Amino acid sequence: MTRVIHTGDTHIGYQQYHSPERRRDFLDAFEQVVEDAVSEGVDAVVHAGDLFHDRRPELRDLLGTLSALRRLDEADVPFLAIVGNHESTRGGQWLDLFENLGLAERLGREPRVVGDTAFYGLDHVPESRRDDLTYDFEPHDAAHTVLVAHGLFTPFAHANWETETVLSESNVSFDAVLLGDNHAPGVEEVRDTWVTYCGSTERASTSEEPGRGYNIVALDGEVDIRRKSLNTRPFRFVSVELKEGEGVERVREQVRQYDLTDAVVVVEVTGEGEPVTPASIEEFAAERGALIARVTDRRELETDSSLDVSFADPDDAVRERVSDLGLSTAALDVDETIRASKTPDSKVREEVRSRVAALADEGDLSAFEAAEAAETDADAGEDSETDAADSTEGDGTADAASAEETPSPPDETAVEAVAAAENGRAAAADAEAGADAEPDADATADGDADANPDAETNADPNPEADENADPNPDAETERDAQANGQFTMEDF
Repeated sequence: MTRVIHTGDTHIGYQQYHSPERRRDFLDAFEQVVEDAVSEGVDAVVHAGDLFHDRRPELRDLLGTLSALRRLDEADVPFLAIVGNHESTRGGQWLDLFENLGLAERLGREPRVVGDTAFYGLDHVPESRRDDLTYDFEPHDAAHTVLVAHGLFTPFAHANWETETVLSESNVSFDAVLLGDNHAPGVEEVRDTWVTYCGSTERASTSEEPGRGYNIVALDGEVDIRRKSLNTRPFRFVSVELKEGEGVERVREQVRQYDLTDAVVVVEVTGEGEPVTPASIEEFAAERGALIARVTDRRELETDSSLDVSFADPDDAVRERVSDLGLSTAALDVDETIRASKTPDSKVREEVRSRVAALADEGDLSAFEAAEAAETDADAGEDSETDAADSTEGDGTADAASAEETPSPPDETAVEAVAAAENGRAAAADAEAGADAEPDADATADGDADANPDAETNADPNPEADENADPNPDAETERDAQANGQFTMEDF
């Protein structure tokens, strides 16, 4: 029997709402998963991608992740993972760094046997590159086989990757497929194979109202998939429909009914009542102990459908417009560098010139070809909330199909600082002090579900995944050709 934790979409480093507390929440959730793995005595932790929210995680996020991985290593619990679209870089991956430190293993074409189960990995691959992809894996002699992959797979919502194609074209028969990218947990059966999303470990968007958690997967002749909840920060979701003559006092009355202490509060206003100033409600919630409050007046959105923006989501509106332009990979990279990266303003021009020149030198002319504008989900202008660099393949609140962007390599300063920290040197603090601040985009909140961290139940086969797919662009997954047997862009 093999029993593993299936987790993913941890998005460590996401400073949601520009809040340091929310940034810490994402790391805390991952640390809970690690502690559960140790206390439950599972055979491995399997991570299905998007360990980090950013391809350039800051030093504090790297060190926090290293600390958690050391906890697993000390307990002899392997950490098996693949690369998601959020963290993918054109050069070496952060996961490779952790593997070199002996704290993680990157899954790929070669089997990694745990107990009586062989695990394989399929990193995120942009939709435009999948037609030439072959699903050839090295043979194994284990009793069970599992594929770990990152993307939006059928039959779940917003799918652009055919699970049947992967299973039918693979030279290995799988008992289960463990997925990441869609933030809604779910279980389906495809070609006699169980296919499951573990969901995100923290709420990354307003659509992620249900409690967060992960899967516990056991293989012993049959496949058993169960949900385990995480104890994450409370979210209070307040919906107020104003009748004619009602206004701000009615909204405050509804907000008063909730315990707002240290909570993220989202207020949605609809109806025919008087205009409501979001700032007044947000201030009222803060006075009652809320960590963060966001107010969206849906009547503003309905009045001007051509500009779906409220006081709560101006960055989201920008992301949606950019995704509608159908920009080329190179153009998206320039946009990300100017608007959302950690590059100092004084170095933006030099950085843009360097990135464009690199693409030209590689002879990758497809990077300069315009992409089709992304098809936007019905909720895209309302609930999407991710880093300003995020634009596409989304959480039900972002676009279901996306344009590609060209990732940049890991921050060399951070890499050197991590290596120094691992060797016990004192360079880490200096490197952190020199790191640029991350301008993560503001976002909105969701949900009111306080999860019971000890509740373990059967996975819900109908998780309404259409509102919870991963909130990030279809980042181009190009890796080193010698990266331990993983799928790389050189494969096609």
